[in-house]
Amino acid sequence: MKQATKSISISTNGPGLTDFTGTVADWVKAQGMDEGLLTLFVKHTSASLLIQENADPDVQRDLQTFFEHLAPWDLSLYRHTAEGEDDMPAHIRSAVTQTSLSIPIIDARLALGTWQGIYLFEHRAQGQSRNVVLHLMGN
Repeated sequence: MKQATKSISISTNGPGLTDFTGTVADWVKAQGMDEGLLTLFVKHTSASLLIQENADPDVQRDLQTFFEHLAPWDLSLYRHTAEGEDDMPAHIRSAVTQTSLSIPIIDARLALGTWQGIYLFEHRAQGQSRNVVLHLMGN
């Protein structure tokens, strides 16, 4: 059994999904493991990780619209307001999504479905630099 880890930085342009599937797939392939399990973890409380549709951009737009309704940027709704109107909604959005993902590796490739991609879901109003840790165990 082998292990490998890497920390990557992902720059976002504000709220929405940033696809980083290619970066992850290239790193996994370079590790030379045919089978295993990849874990991804985002080191932030106002962003999350998703495996989501990668063909129709309307899916991403609809997800963003849904989350705008679920946790609106309205300071009158929250007690935690010290970091601005987008902070508490970002925490809520992160709490109902995921901060880690597990993806099987088969034949040295991510075992994703045809229309699946790996996304960082930015929940803050401004672009950020986000850190994601990759951990691969396998043979």
